Amino acid sequence: MVNQIVSALVLTPELIKQIQDTFESEMELGLMQNPPKASSLQMENTFIPELPNGKEDGDFLALDLGGTNFRVILIRLKPGHQAESYVQYYTVPEFIRIGDHGEPLFDFLAECIHDFMKKNDLLEKHLPLGFCFSFPMVQKALDIGVLVTWTKSFNIPSVVGEDAVKMLNDALERRGDLQVNVVAVVNDTTGTLIKGASLYPDCAIGLILGTGCNACYLEKVERIKKWDGEHPGIDEVIVDIEWGAFGDNGVLDFMKTEFDKIVDNNSLLVSSFTFEKLFAGKYLGELVRQILLCLIDDKLLFRGKLSNMMMTHNAFTAEHVSEIESQDGDLKAREILETLGYPSVTDDDIAILRHLCAVTSVRGARIVSICLASLLNRMKKEFVTVAIDGSLYNKHPKFHQLMTDFIAEMAPERKFKLMLAEDGSGKGAGLVAAIAERLKAQKHKTEV
Repeated sequence: MVNQIVSALVLTPELIKQIQDTFESEMELGLMQNPPKASSLQMENTFIPELPNGKEDGDFLALDLGGTNFRVILIRLKPGHQAESYVQYYTVPEFIRIGDHGEPLFDFLAECIHDFMKKNDLLEKHLPLGFCFSFPMVQKALDIGVLVTWTKSFNIPSVVGEDAVKMLNDALERRGDLQVNVVAVVNDTTGTLIKGASLYPDCAIGLILGTGCNACYLEKVERIKKWDGEHPGIDEVIVDIEWGAFGDNGVLDFMKTEFDKIVDNNSLLVSSFTFEKLFAGKYLGELVRQILLCLIDDKLLFRGKLSNMMMTHNAFTAEHVSEIESQDGDLKAREILETLGYPSVTDDDIAILRHLCAVTSVRGARIVSICLASLLNRMKKEFVTVAIDGSLYNKHPKFHQLMTDFIAEMAPERKFKLMLAEDGSGKGAGLVAAIAERLKAQKHKTEV
């Protein structure tokens, strides 16, 4: 009976093929100039046509804004040397995060940049800045990022539709006491690929697998039909897929279980971030909890007893799943269940819970791997390093091996490795600033 309920989460070969075909079709639509129908994949051009080459030299700033807490970072690059970085953390007050006008937010960011530079004796220096702006945006150039919508704890409606880079540069200009110029805008996913490429020259995919999930990759310019004009000398460019929203247009409805639908209906933004909700850290624990509720209701678990804690939304977390999937999972499962109002459980209860965590983990790793295998097959490179950051990949004891096995099975002719590349949103943004300066110098040379 338990297997009957859980079997809905097992991906059959037919479902796997259908997910793969759907993903590849949505990618093509997202790259078209005038698609016959809208894609759920943004396929954003990042306008980054090259990767770090190890010759980056000088001091660069990075501003990493993705939530209430943000960072200003100085990155010192010297060919043949390990990058040095100096970091300062700041907190955006609520009255600035929520309001009618954007100027107070960007003035506050400029104030924090000034504070950082003063503390590090940098006020006399002219510094380029890479802006990691981890909110949905439409990129129109390497240094133009138009906000699509606020997420997390930010809500300043007047900034939607505005260029975040221009607003930050305007705020820096209003101060008049800083020689800082914002030269590039990226999100954490692109930053992860760039950071990965600084460590592994064959890096061509960046993946965030944490609370949410997204990926970017190197795409051939001729395949980006929506990029107008000629692009001499540019063979590839980083494309930000924005795949957390894959399926928001209904194309993945065929694979959603009743449990997935409940998770979606109970979420803050219903019918949004469809792909993420199937496995990402923010939702994985809640998915398990919904299945547990079903098993308790059918008296297949905990003798049919429903605790108050188990009734609480998000009481079961992705961290719990990771702990239960670890080597001492039996012990961890008992400890976690005790905190959820089950001090006395049977060995069968533990076995069912562990099985459930395993099945949802395997499904999650499989879904991500389907899309990564498609990217490897699409790029046809000799060898690809996939740079990955994020708490789910970092903390789940089995995700790395599961993904390695699944990708090898689905892309048997492709050689690859999955590597952790932490802090793409910080060091990655600083490296992008260095690339932007190099591109500017090359352009100037050509014009002269």
